[in-house]
Amino acid sequence: MNHRDTDSTAPNSASEARRADADVEEIARLLPPPAPRGLPHEQYLHHKERLMRSIDHDQAQAQAHADRTGGARPARRLLRPALLVPVSALALGGILATGVALTTGDDAPATAATGRHEARNMRPAAALLDRISDAAGRGDALRVRDDQFAYTRSKVGGADLSSGKAVVGPLRDTESWVSQEPGPLRKLGLTRTAGETLPINAELGDTHGTPAGLGRPTYHWLSTLPTDPDKLLDYLYAKVPKSDEAERDQAVFDCIGGLLGGVTPPETAAALYRAAARIPGVTKVPTAKDVTGRTGVGIARDDTTFGARTEWVFDARDLTFLGSRSYLVKDTEYGKAGTLMSAEAVLDFAVVDKAGQAPDTARQS
Repeated sequence: MNHRDTDSTAPNSASEARRADADVEEIARLLPPPAPRGLPHEQYLHHKERLMRSIDHDQAQAQAHADRTGGARPARRLLRPALLVPVSALALGGILATGVALTTGDDAPATAATGRHEARNMRPAAALLDRISDAAGRGDALRVRDDQFAYTRSKVGGADLSSGKAVVGPLRDTESWVSQEPGPLRKLGLTRTAGETLPINAELGDTHGTPAGLGRPTYHWLSTLPTDPDKLLDYLYAKVPKSDEAERDQAVFDCIGGLLGGVTPPETAAALYRAAARIPGVTKVPTAKDVTGRTGVGIARDDTTFGARTEWVFDARDLTFLGSRSYLVKDTEYGKAGTLMSAEAVLDFAVVDKAGQAPDTARQS
């Protein structure tokens, strides 16, 4: 047997790795591009874990069938991803089944979108965000230990797009506990929805765990962000995951929204609001309601690519963050203008000592 014959029959780990990469590339090519608007974090985690259980169940059934019939096992199997990429409400039906991650842009230069610095003088929106920033900056800084958990209780709603049309479901009570350890961690915390408690797993590709950062913003990590609004915005434009189809300004606006409403250092929260005022297209909503019906004032931005608006709602008296929602602003294939796509109302947040522990229990212990 010559050398060529030996090479053709011996295990070749490099070839297997190339085939695995090809599988991932093919999946990415077939899937629709993700939209920039993400589901509320707890809603996404709930859908993600249900999907992961379904994948495990299907793989177990296929394996059992092969064992019973003596059939050949597939040469390559899609492995259970540790975590799906954040899912857009506008593409929920199409991309929940993927484990393809977007680039984080860690090596990208801190370049700004054209015209965003000119947006800093956006009259009503900038004035309101300045007031919100001042109010947030007056909050009390917390002492958060690495062994504690950030607790959030919220009501979450959204649309099911599996039928090709937006079918808005009922509101769900959701609780989450996110570890404050710097990591990297493989288990990031817990989420509880409709009485079902599920683990929050590490992000896709983080085989050794996910460290604190933009994808897992701990209180301490948030406190290390620049408090100068321009520097903070440069950082976010460089680090927020990129998508060819997504509006860059909208992606950064949504990222800021995802960092609001929970356990956040006052100086960081104040800087985030002032950074948001510098994003083009941000507008003031004189009267806005969260998904529970609480009325306040709002800050919004329209995503022209997908015909949807994202709104942040604040209490009109003390300007505290109440929640966010996304809804269609024009008729699309998913539904009529005004159709709710995703929403979250923050009802309570605190720092607790154990995952699964409610704030009242923590205070009594």
